[in-house]
Amino acid sequence: MKRTLLALAALATVAAAPLAAQAAPWQTINQRQANLEHRIDQGVRNGSLTRGEALRLRGEFRSLSRLEASYRRSNGLSMRERADLDARFDRLSRQVRIERHDRQDYRRS
Repeated sequence: MKRTLLALAALATVAAAPLAAQAAPWQTINQRQANLEHRIDQGVRNGSLTRGEALRLRGEFRSLSRLEASYRRSNGLSMRERADLDARFDRLSRQVRIERHDRQDYRRS
């Protein structure tokens, strides 16, 4: 009986693990901005981003911050504006990941 319960508990844990990995925690826009800024700074410090890559990514980040400020000035963020910002943050986050892992080290260029 104990073995059956232990096996069922282990199976439930293994089955639930992929679901927990897929459920990314929701982040506010400010948290996403801080996270992106930190990832860019970290890439510059460890050399995984070249100077040009970092300048371009920071420019896109500033542009996104200006767009957010513009959205907020017009009576706060609507659901459509929030979805637009989320999609743009996702795109920039992917770009940061790609640039940091493209094997163009600052030390080599």
